[in-house]
Amino acid sequence: MNENTELKLTAAEVEAVIKGGLPSATQGGFHVEEVRQGYARIRLPYSPWMLRPGNLVSGPALFTAADAAMYALVMAHIGPVVMSVTANMNLHFLSAAPTGDIVAEAKLLRLGLRLAVMEVSLFTGAEKSFVAHVTGTYALPRRR
Repeated sequence: MNENTELKLTAAEVEAVIKGGLPSATQGGFHVEEVRQGYARIRLPYSPWMLRPGNLVSGPALFTAADAAMYALVMAHIGPVVMSVTANMNLHFLSAAPTGDIVAEAKLLRLGLRLAVMEVSLFTGAEKSFVAHVTGTYALPRRR
């Protein structure tokens, strides 16, 4: 990380920005649980839309949680710049994802003027099984 990693928004402020810009985030109880310097954790409560055959949490649901965590992390550090967008994401499935809430813990690796590079750990189920590792980059709009 670099010196530009001080927080600009609290967890509640980040959640309000996301829900204000993405009406779909208000459904299903999406919640930003914590933000601190270089870190954000979100929770996506379990819902039947997340299921895939085998009674497991689907890849698209895991992708959604990882992207939301990265977005929350970026917002916490640069402020309410809603036009920050996913430029790249690599998701590595590590094990079957048991049903339950998805918890995504994002860590900031590098925050530059035009790009933010992050990694996310995804957990599901009552036992908080570590199910996927994600790396991603967000493109940041020009900041004044």
